[in-house]
Amino acid sequence: MASVSRKKTGCMSKEADEASRFLYLFLQEFPGPLDPEDPLPQTPQNSLLSQDEVLGEMSEVAVRLLQNRDATPLLAAALAYASVKSLLQADLSDFIKKQDSKEREEEDETTFLDAAALQYSWWNKLWEICGVWQKQLPLLNPQKCYLLVSIHAIRNTRRKMEDRHVSLPEFNHLFGFTDGLDRAYFAVFDGHGGLDAANYAATHLHINVGRHEELLANPAEALRGSFQRTDNMFLRRARRERLRSGTTGVSALIVGKWLHVAWLGDSQIMLVRQGKTLMLVDPHKPEREDERKRIEALGGCITYMGCWRVNGTLAVSRAIGDIDQKPYISAVADGASFRLMGCEDYLVLACDGFFDSVKTWMVAELVLEYLRENGGDGARTAERLVAAAKEGGSSDNITVMVVFFRDPQTILVESLAAAAGSYRTVGHSEDSLFNFFSSKEEEQGTNHMNIEENHDKIEEK
Repeated sequence: MASVSRKKTGCMSKEADEASRFLYLFLQEFPGPLDPEDPLPQTPQNSLLSQDEVLGEMSEVAVRLLQNRDATPLLAAALAYASVKSLLQADLSDFIKKQDSKEREEEDETTFLDAAALQYSWWNKLWEICGVWQKQLPLLNPQKCYLLVSIHAIRNTRRKMEDRHVSLPEFNHLFGFTDGLDRAYFAVFDGHGGLDAANYAATHLHINVGRHEELLANPAEALRGSFQRTDNMFLRRARRERLRSGTTGVSALIVGKWLHVAWLGDSQIMLVRQGKTLMLVDPHKPEREDERKRIEALGGCITYMGCWRVNGTLAVSRAIGDIDQKPYISAVADGASFRLMGCEDYLVLACDGFFDSVKTWMVAELVLEYLRENGGDGARTAERLVAAAKEGGSSDNITVMVVFFRDPQTILVESLAAAAGSYRTVGHSEDSLFNFFSSKEEEQGTNHMNIEENHDKIEEK
């Protein structure tokens, strides 16, 4: 226990040193606040924001700008939270963008804010906070649990890169949670028909999770329900800007010793525990019996055109966006919850560009092969998996995220010992249950399924 405490203290000291250095350099570069005629350090993603988009858009701007200036992820999240919170406590009516009568008719009663003006105000609040923190740095507590994240994404042979991903081990710092319970969020989005829906989901889904009223009491429902909220928000923007894109999405929320996952479409998550692979997602494909019945009950149809498609167009039956295909393309996510036993190796989150080309049983072998070749260094594991998908014939965008729950060197040592017959793997616990939230006919119910039974049923599909 003493060695663990010393390690955590050392991490905190290193974080504090790096934070102090960043704050010093930042204030040297920007000795005063910005004037309205000064150029913004970063161009806003959108010129107008609705009020429910401000938190997500400004948090995205803050984290991206700070990390691009070499702030540590922990410091970037903490500064983003403090500065955006200060912005939102101001009178936002000062930023309302006046529109002419024709625009008001087209945009109904939505109030829009000037994104550039918001960013000037946010930047100056950030500058003020950096000055205060340079004098007295607040405590930046790292995660108690071990997490190492490896990410790789490629456009491959496609004309555009429409995948997006979010890695947020600093979830607590971005939302100001100080209850001592570790939280981390990860997601992969696979866009289609354009970039807008995937960009929007990557910006707003975790924000909707973080501010969901059920997050503390029922994080599984907060994660699942945030897909619908994000879809509703995007559809309003899609109507305003005539956007037709959509995106599948798969997300994982770690809360203490629980792993919660939720998904729309055919991106997937797999868990590897002591070399054994467990698929956590049953993809939303049009040919799935429950999906076919749901779509046909709404008056839609499933046709085969190279693969099964909804109304002859989309090869997935659930997604964020796709305004022209609502309600056939549902945004009601499925979800599962799993109690972490401490012997899990890692998660793999990836789009169909990966899982359509790499068999699930191959993933653990590929990871171990990579770890053997690199002495247990897992930092670039995702690159190896992406390369395997490309070698396997994938021409799609490919995004792979590997989240290690344990030190890859430990995983390697145990696998070598197991291969030598000197290591005994731990069997499945009867307490390891997936809690699937069914959404047949858009209704919320709960179905409990043993983990091995769930794995077998998914593999049969």
